[in-house]
Amino acid sequence: MAPPRRAVISVTSAHAPLHHGNETGLFISEALHPFNVFKKAGFPVDLVSTTGTYVPDWLSLQPNFLPENDRKQWEDVNGEFRQKLDNMMKPEVVDPSKYGIFFASAGHAALIDYPHAKGLQNIAIDVWVGGGIVSSVCHGPAIYPGVIDPSTNKSIIHGKTITGFTTEGEDVMGIMDVVRGWGEPLVDEWAERLGAKCEALACYREFR
Repeated sequence: MAPPRRAVISVTSAHAPLHHGNETGLFISEALHPFNVFKKAGFPVDLVSTTGTYVPDWLSLQPNFLPENDRKQWEDVNGEFRQKLDNMMKPEVVDPSKYGIFFASAGHAALIDYPHAKGLQNIAIDVWVGGGIVSSVCHGPAIYPGVIDPSTNKSIIHGKTITGFTTEGEDVMGIMDVVRGWGEPLVDEWAERLGAKCEALACYREFR
């Protein structure tokens, strides 16, 4: 039996000062873009976070990261994306059996809550066990420590190559001291701990 044609996007509930003292939280395009891709492919899409809340990442709202079309959709508070984001579900009301795709959106703040987000991780496990797709972007792989394959008792990324925002990227952005202060491993460090390899494109030139 094929997995359901419905997607759920996880969102970080964490936030913290980062960009010159401005808040990091959900990097808006990292939820908006997959939302639009899934919808275009005919998938209903839901959003979920641990607390049912989010804080937008300040950097993600700047023109270089939120171009005109994205901004229009973000600012349309009556549109489907904002309605689902602003009235987000908590994990305890989600039925994982409805979904064939779990996508972990991110923002730097995901480093803080995703490793401990048991409710979100359990949804991802159920999608995985049901033959669905579990995926992530940027700092989203911070969710994988608790996404365990019951057949191996290891993270689903064990023995695999993933991509995500690397330690190099944090250094190039000049925010290493801040993110280290959160006391959580970075994405490629999690990959190593979980028996995976993390590769990333050299995409940090605009911060140099």
